[in-house]
Order: sequence, then structure tokens, then C-alpha cells
Amino acid sequence: MEQINMFDDRERSAPLASRLRPETFDEYVGQKHLVGEGKILRQMIENDNISSMIFWGPPGVGKTTLARIIANQTKADFVEMSAVNTGVREVKEIMNNAELSRQMGIRTLLFTDEIHRFNKAQQDAFLPYVEKGSIILVGATTENPSFELNSALLSRCKVFILKALDEDDLKDMLSRAVKSDKGFGTMNVQISDEQLGLIARFANGDARTALNTLEMAVFNGKVNPDGGLLIDDETLAQCMNRRSLLYDKNGEEHYNLISALHKSMRNSDPDAAVYWMQRMLYSGDEPLYIARRLIRFASEDIGMADSNALTLAVAVYQACHFLGMPECDVHLTHAVVYMSMAPKSNALYVAGNECKRDINEMPAEGVPLQIRNAPTKLMKELDYGKGYQYAHDTAEKITKMKCLPDSLVNRRYYRPTTQGREKAVKERLEKILEWKNS
Repeated sequence: MEQINMFDDRERSAPLASRLRPETFDEYVGQKHLVGEGKILRQMIENDNISSMIFWGPPGVGKTTLARIIANQTKADFVEMSAVNTGVREVKEIMNNAELSRQMGIRTLLFTDEIHRFNKAQQDAFLPYVEKGSIILVGATTENPSFELNSALLSRCKVFILKALDEDDLKDMLSRAVKSDKGFGTMNVQISDEQLGLIARFANGDARTALNTLEMAVFNGKVNPDGGLLIDDETLAQCMNRRSLLYDKNGEEHYNLISALHKSMRNSDPDAAVYWMQRMLYSGDEPLYIARRLIRFASEDIGMADSNALTLAVAVYQACHFLGMPECDVHLTHAVVYMSMAPKSNALYVAGNECKRDINEMPAEGVPLQIRNAPTKLMKELDYGKGYQYAHDTAEKITKMKCLPDSLVNRRYYRPTTQGREKAVKERLEKILEWKNS
């Protein structure tokens, strides 16, 4: 009787992405700007001349795979840990062991996945060991290291930016997965180049998503009489019923997308604005969050040029609250297009900022006596309210009374533009100022 090789069974049952993980640069997909022939990172790895570094890039682009290739190439002890499941005690133990190894002339290369999840105190614990050379730190992160890593640690590491994989790279990888013995090479999978291209496009630059989608399609394929496994379009469509777009509602990409929405509306580009808004919704962002940002935009970027923008934004917020998704997306589209096409003025935003600057930089003077309230006899004796001029008692409905502190007399914060309805406001304000100065 033939003995069953349990190890081979475990290998076959491992996820496709794990079975096909590259072990050499010849198998590695993408990142040619870093690991192509003659590129600096490739030379560092091949020459075993590694210094502390951070791999920054979106999920599924090869950060961990690069670390594995380093593990195969380096003469240093390779230690791997994840910030998700490594506690303080384990970190200290690893560091102490690395220091003992250093004293014996042995380097330790420490690969830390999701390094951004370590808090500041934990990151600080790495510093003395990086400085002494006890460890060569290789960290992987999907978040902008400028925000997520403390400056002292970041200054001691070289940051390498990994890019999302392009469709051609993903398609080549999928084709190899179908033909390779590590993949589905023994299963006679019948899938067209066009279908592989669809999976590559759906994966949105993420190799793991591409391989997982292919694996799902194969497991749900139809067995032909000849023993082959056919992937039809209907099965493939079910495996790609929702694209997993790169998005982290608490991370940098969240702010990148809201920035894209704001700047598209500010630039009066309704098509781009609708696209970025729908991208946020499609990725799971809360419609009320987007609605709140539109309320802010209505005053910050439109303001008095079209005050109806604020009214509409508030109404859309209420509509989103009443209906929720998916129905409220049309209300958000309404608001985004309105904001894009409305005349723009940032005069209110500028006025508020200039005023805050004066409050921070200048002495906090008291309220001028003439505009103080005087509800008691003592306050009247102290000249509270003395010289107050009631605007409604005048024919013009304005007076020449000063309302700012003495140090800020004649200061102008609000300077209206000529955009939209603010043009009329500008003309009225100029007449008021001219009358007051006459």
C-alpha cells in the first residue's frame, strides 16, 4: 500500500497565494523600480548588505514576499513578528536575544509586519537596538510612515515605496498559477485570457485578491466529461460581485479620497466629484460623514456666493439620515453636483482664519464700553453702554459707531468676492464703508 504523504496534502490545502509565494527575484512580480536588474534594493539584498528599512505600500503588492526573499538571501538570523499578535513581553525577549547574538558577532534581521500598529512607546523600544546594530529592522506598513512611525525611528530607516501591481503583471501571475504545479497545473483548468484579464482588473493592483478570486472560481468551476475544469462567465461574475477597493476609513487613503472630492468640487468638476464620492460610498464610508463634509464645503468654498448651498447641504444630510443607503446616494450626488457648479468664494474661510490669527497674536482687549450691556445701575455709572447708537433709529439703519477694540479699528476680515450673489454683497459693503468713512 502506498503511504500517504501528509505534508504534501497540507501543501495542497494551503491557500493559492501562500503556495505561489515567490522565493526568488525571478518569480517576483512587479516593483521593477526597486528590484529590477541593477536597482538599489535588489543589489542590497543580493549582496546581503541590508540596513533598516520600511516597505510602504497597499495590501497585496509584495511587502511580505520581499521580506521572505531577504530571509533566503541574508546570512543574518531572520526573525519575523506581527504587530497584531506580538505583546510587549515577546518584543523584549526578541530584543534581548538579538543583543546576545550581536555580542557573539551574529546579526539579527527582524521583519515586523504592520509595524504601524505598534504604539509610540513600543516603537521607542526598537530605537536603542537599531542604533547599536543589535537588529536590522525591516518593517511593512500600509499606512503613511510619516504619520504612523515616530520620527526618531523613521530617521534611522530607509523607506521604500511599493506600488499597486498593474494589470499585465497580475495577468501573468494568474496565468502562471493556472499552469504551475504549485497552483492548478494538474487540474486542466479551462479559463480564457479575457477572463484572466477581468480578474486582474477586478483585483485593483492586489495580487492576493487576484489569486483568491482565481482560487474561488476554480473551486466553483464545472467539471467537463474529459475531466477538465471549465470556468464560465457566470461563475466568474459571482466571484467578482463586489470589488475590494483599496480603502481604510481610519487611514491615509480615507483622507486622500475626501481630499479628492473637495478639490474636484472646488475646481468645478462635477464628473470627478461624483466619481470620488461614489468611490467612498462603494468602499463602505458612511453617507452621513460625506454629508457633513459637504456642509463644511458649502461655507468654506462657496459661502456668500450662493448661500443656498448650505441650505441644500443640510437638507441632504437630513435626507441621508432619513433614508440611508442605498437610496440616499442620489441625494449626495445632487449635493456634490450643486457644490461643483456653484460660484466659489472662500472669503468666509479667509475671514475666520485671519480673525483667529489676530486673537492668538494680539492682546485680548475688553469689549468697547459703547457696545457693552448695562443691566444694573453700577454698570451705567461705569459708562457701560455710554455712546451706544441704535441703528434702527437712523434713516440708513447703520451708524458710525466703532464696534472693534481700539487696536483693531478699521481691520477688515471679510472681503467679499465678485462671484455669484456675493457680488451684490460686495457692492453693499463698499457703500456702507464709504458712508461710515465720510
